[in-house]
Amino acid sequence: MSPISARGFAVASATAVTTVGAVMGVAQGDALHSVDDAQATGGSTLLADLPVGEQVEVQTASLSQQADVQAIAADATAKKTAEEAARKQAAKDAVVKQQAAADKAKAEKEAKEAKERAETKAETTTQSASGNATFVQQGSYSTSEVQAIARQIIPGGQFQCFSNIVEHESGWNYKAVNPSSGAYGLVQAYPGSKMSSAGADWRTNPATQIKWGLNYMNERYGSPCGAWDYWQANSSY
Repeated sequence: MSPISARGFAVASATAVTTVGAVMGVAQGDALHSVDDAQATGGSTLLADLPVGEQVEVQTASLSQQADVQAIAADATAKKTAEEAARKQAAKDAVVKQQAAADKAKAEKEAKEAKERAETKAETTTQSASGNATFVQQGSYSTSEVQAIARQIIPGGQFQCFSNIVEHESGWNYKAVNPSSGAYGLVQAYPGSKMSSAGADWRTNPATQIKWGLNYMNERYGSPCGAWDYWQANSSY
């Protein structure tokens, strides 16, 4: 083995350390400074000239310094890698969460729309079936009998609105006449003869009046509840 100076060994060790970027400048600066110091004194001390114990100490210190620098660099790299992985995972989790929320909102909207379509279809079917029902005409009808007929004709969800209007217009009297205008019947059609489109027995058959009134409210206001909303705002419909 070729003898080298103790300072030269330090320079060699420091040069090896420069592979870690964090200590490049320090290692090079210390090494060059050490060489200049040796040259300024006009001589150098060979590693072989040092006692064996001091040689071991110099070598051990150099290797320990390199190991420390490399460990620090490795820790920094590991920390940076872990932080980057955590950032990417957080971004992925956010995307997944956002998509899940969007899917849930879409499913709820579709379910609500499907329910509304089913209810509308059922109401339309009921209305159609009721509208085509036939009732045996009687000589006279009590209020409860007229209301029972109305429940068979008016869709369940619209009955209360229809009842509210009839209650205000005629008090469920299918022969009610407005002395001022001549409006007639449960829904106070004006003129009463309009109800002939639902049946020639419009004067005496509450079923005919109810069918006509339901059709009128549907065509003009969309439904009995639409008519009731208008009535509340205007005290008429």
